[in-house]
Amino acid sequence: MNRKVLITGASRGIGKAIAGAFAREGDDLFLLCRNNIEDLEAFAGVLEKDNGIKVKTFKCDVGDYDSLREVFSQIDDIDIVINNAGVAWIGLLTDMDVSDWKNIMSTNLDSLFYICKLAVPRMVQKQSGRIINISSVWGNVGASCEVAYSASKGGVNSFTRALAKELAPSNISVNAIACGVIDTDMNRQHLSEEDLEELREDIPMDRLGSTDEVAELVLKVAHAPVYMTGQVITIDGGWI
Repeated sequence: MNRKVLITGASRGIGKAIAGAFAREGDDLFLLCRNNIEDLEAFAGVLEKDNGIKVKTFKCDVGDYDSLREVFSQIDDIDIVINNAGVAWIGLLTDMDVSDWKNIMSTNLDSLFYICKLAVPRMVQKQSGRIINISSVWGNVGASCEVAYSASKGGVNSFTRALAKELAPSNISVNAIACGVIDTDMNRQHLSEEDLEELREDIPMDRLGSTDEVAELVLKVAHAPVYMTGQVITIDGGWI
């Protein structure tokens, strides 16, 4: 379809699956990551070869506005923004360092403000665009020992609903997808196999979600009527 799609946190997990899904649609991509730029560049090469599209990669800390301004100086046009980059921290609030709190907030929430501040004027000029934010069920209900992460994702949800109202007159939709337990490297980094098994037993569908399932839902939201805006859509196997 040759839309211009920006995806953060695209080197692995959900972001990588989303990039693959849009590539198969024939869209050109701007892919951002903070650390794994070599892996992302290799992945971009495969996407270009297999799908006949253009892919630009950027090593960028989405929690740093100046870094994002440099990225956007190299982007002429944009149709869809997928705010996917995220980090987690599990433990008691009293054990959490201030630096950990700031890292989660800057990556998970501040980045939305920075990216939308840079992308929205281009969308308003065209009177079209879509913004899809990747959130979490913990943003809806909160999780013990994940206070900062829950707070950041609750902020994502409120940001989504508010910005949707602001941009609706410009024919720009803003929606979020609240994920349950998805089988990602990030979850396996923070949760043991025993933890994941306990979570699986609580999920009515009796399994973790896949990154491809999240990517499929993102595509559906990207194709949905623009009149659907300000929504936080849950994908969690019936869990929460």
